[in-house]
Amino acid sequence: MAQHNIQADELSFAAEKVITRLQKEGYQAYVVGGAVRDLLLGVTPKDFDVATNATPEQVRKLFRRSRIIGRRFPIVHVMVGPETIEVTTFRGGVVNSHNELGRIMKDASFGTLEQDAMRRDFTANALYYDPQRQVILDFHHGIEDIRNRRLVMIGNPLERYQEDPVRMLRAARLSGKLGFSVDKHTSKPIAECAQLLQREPPARLFDEVLKILFSGNAQACLRQMAVLGLKNTHPLLDALMPGGESDDNIVALALHNTDERLRADKSVSMGFVLAAVLWPHIRDAWQRELAAGMRTNAAMNAAIASERQYVDKRWGVPQRYSVTMREIWSLQPQFENMRGARPYRLLGQPRFRAAFDFMCLRATLGELPQETVQWWQTFQHGSDAEREQLICVAMQMEKTSTRQKRYRNRRNKQSKQEEV
Repeated sequence: MAQHNIQADELSFAAEKVITRLQKEGYQAYVVGGAVRDLLLGVTPKDFDVATNATPEQVRKLFRRSRIIGRRFPIVHVMVGPETIEVTTFRGGVVNSHNELGRIMKDASFGTLEQDAMRRDFTANALYYDPQRQVILDFHHGIEDIRNRRLVMIGNPLERYQEDPVRMLRAARLSGKLGFSVDKHTSKPIAECAQLLQREPPARLFDEVLKILFSGNAQACLRQMAVLGLKNTHPLLDALMPGGESDDNIVALALHNTDERLRADKSVSMGFVLAAVLWPHIRDAWQRELAAGMRTNAAMNAAIASERQYVDKRWGVPQRYSVTMREIWSLQPQFENMRGARPYRLLGQPRFRAAFDFMCLRATLGELPQETVQWWQTFQHGSDAEREQLICVAMQMEKTSTRQKRYRNRRNKQSKQEEV
């Protein structure tokens, strides 16, 4: 047991209700892991997880609004009002099966509280808080490590990374997000084991990528990845890291804006952020198609089609995000059309606002004139008369630009003939 400054009103009502019910039925139950760590750091937890000695079936019988999920290790989601509390049975000390590299393939053994604490990844996450007695159970000096802002692996780090390679990404994310240093014994095997991540399912790695991107400290997490030697782990992460294949100002700007919005507790669109992060690939393909003689809209559609397999398969981007990304990209060339009925059609597109914000991001980096941003800003908020006036001005500017272009071409042609 350890001293702490956790106040009762800082706990989730739903988590406290689940724990109270489990304890009333004679089971052990605690708030566990990251929620306890964050409360000790004075940070509001994003979610509250509960650990208990009740089996998933026993938990399921106690709570009508609950369901058992998970294949490797079954857990229970208990719904209390709008909240979902993840309830996990204490894990045992015996792992049912490993593959030839030491990776845990099946883990369905239940155990005691002490065994569960040994199975946790980092000491800072192996803390158990009992809201009824208002005590924290600390088996691995986790509170001391939190006070020293240090991330320490429980057990042999090499074996723990072999059991689950994703723990290396968690080490980078947690240390970057929390501003912790990584214990030297914890960090030493990471560069050696980094290649194990290439064997993980793309969907599982992508989930970890999202946690890094939306941690509120994405840039710090990526710096930690570079420090720890986590290279060639996932194409998206490699592109984001300093010096990566898509190292680009738009990437840094997108991550900075996302971090700022998350810290201000504002909403963010995963599809929008990923569209910005992957934009350098699409933009390069777009320019290649334009250089080959295609018109701007057709060139963009061809670029998206050519990169689709790369983005959806190799990067593992789920369909629900890739659809949003493609819609934002496909609308970018249409901002160049500011005459006739085209601006009205673009304004009526469901993704207009996201595409407009994306266009503003591009303009900030000089990919298109700020005058274009101002035109569309005025057009979308203007009256019918103001919109018609804007279209007339745009058409006149286009005619002037066309005449100037023809004049330059004629002069260049005459100069070449005189040289001959």
